[in-house]
Amino acid sequence: MVLTSGTKSWRWKYSFRGREKTLTLGLYPEVSLRDARMARDEARLQLVGGIDPGAEKRVVKVSRTRQPTDSFEQLARAWHEARKSSWSPRYGKQVLERLENHAFGLLGPSRVGEITAPMVLEVVRRIEAQDKLNMARKVRMHVSEVFVWAIASGLATTDPAAMISRAMKSATTHRRPAAITIEAARAVLQQTEAREGASSTVLLASRLLALTAARPAMVCQADKREFIGLDGPEPLWHIPAARMKLTRDKQRDAAHDFLIPLSRQAAATVQTALAIAPQTPWLFAGIGDRRKPISDSTLSKLYRIAGLEGVHVPHGWRSSFSTIMNEQCALQERIDDRKIIDLMLAHAQPGVEPIYNRAAYLPRRRQIAQAWADMLMQGLPPPESLIA
Repeated sequence: MVLTSGTKSWRWKYSFRGREKTLTLGLYPEVSLRDARMARDEARLQLVGGIDPGAEKRVVKVSRTRQPTDSFEQLARAWHEARKSSWSPRYGKQVLERLENHAFGLLGPSRVGEITAPMVLEVVRRIEAQDKLNMARKVRMHVSEVFVWAIASGLATTDPAAMISRAMKSATTHRRPAAITIEAARAVLQQTEAREGASSTVLLASRLLALTAARPAMVCQADKREFIGLDGPEPLWHIPAARMKLTRDKQRDAAHDFLIPLSRQAAATVQTALAIAPQTPWLFAGIGDRRKPISDSTLSKLYRIAGLEGVHVPHGWRSSFSTIMNEQCALQERIDDRKIIDLMLAHAQPGVEPIYNRAAYLPRRRQIAQAWADMLMQGLPPPESLIA
């Protein structure tokens, strides 16, 4: 378009909610035809998503002019103003109330660039403490959306709310109860290991389960030959693919073997178990029939008798490890650790070769395993104390 003043600009006509509108895409020749078309395509995507591109541009412009003094609350309200036209009035009201009631108190006065993952985690923990787990997830989601909008608008560079998603309590933890704080996890071990009359074999299996966060069946059926370098600086547990939770085809492929770097405490637990194990292939031979390994139900019985029914189950150590260590990576702002924690739990990584899964990030996995063991075993006696 050419104005009477002679100024030339790129403009795009569009319709929003039945009204004809015009969006200025830039001045000519400062903005090339290619860039103008790209800006038009971005605006078209906003329109498809129910957003008025013109209104969005005005909000971003105002936000940028106020950037030096903008607080999270100001930015969140600007985001809400830009988005509410695409929501129902009821939902828009709910979103703003959630932020006002739960997020603005702690985050509101802070500038966006100063907000860290631990600060967002504190917001979430306060909501979780009221047993409002779904609300906690909704608030985290809204905070994350504010940061994503800020990043797209050039007002922020990271999304600290994204870092804490896996450190949150699960709304379905009642299905597989688990301790999700390090203090509670430590108390579970203390409670099970204080059980008088419990078999040393079962207690050692329980401790190794807690230290490795492996699946209970993997621990119960552990073969002595799977443990490598227990006396060295880098002990490993090499689990054949045939014992992994895989399809039959993958179980026959050695590329799907799984490596677990053992902490010092885990290696010591294995060595103690080896010292008392009978002459069978199993690290944890059955109590009645030593020709077979102990079963998952044997571990479950230990936890029930110890009074942990509804509190923690053997499989719960995987949730404990995931929740607590994801919280640590959020507090330390090590977002890349999340995929490493998934690898440690033998969660398949889509689009990644199995041989990569097996050994990827092994040094960092060893560091995380050691950090977990150091926290978990604080104040607990060495594994030799579990031998009756």
